[in-house]
Parts: sequence; C-alpha cells; structure tokens
Amino acid sequence: MTKRSIVTLTLAAIALGACGQRADIQPLANSSLPPAPYGSEAKPEAEQLLELETLAAPQRSVELRRRSEEREDDPFDLPPE
Repeated sequence: MTKRSIVTLTLAAIALGACGQRADIQPLANSSLPPAPYGSEAKPEAEQLLELETLAAPQRSVELRRRSEEREDDPFDLPPE
C-alpha cells in the first residue's frame, strides 16, 4: 500500500468514528410508535422501548482477575475419553 492510501484510509476511519447521533431518537413524522403489547392497555413511550431488559444486558457478577493467579482445581475439567 502506498503512503497516500494509508493516509486516506486513516482519514476515512476518523471521519466514520466521528459520526454519531447526539440527539434523542424520535419517531418519524406522520408515523406512530408500535402498538401496545398483547394484554397491556398502556402503550409504551419511546424511552421505555429503548430500555434494555435485564437479560439483554446483565450486570457483571464476578470480579475480573487483575493478576496471574493459580486456578482452583476444577473437578469437571476431564480429558476426553
């Protein structure tokens, strides 16, 4: 690759990295939000539809290892038969 193509690719990557939406998401004009879920009378607002469920983004429950440590013996770590 030439020096010119490397510079062009770098600038393109920086330009794409700068793209991003900074405003709240709103429904398009003359359109409505999805209908209420089956069995529910309340129609959710746009912010409620954007919230992730707990299973979609679970909280980390284990501490990451920060240094090299010996692993505990795993009784299920068996060689193949």
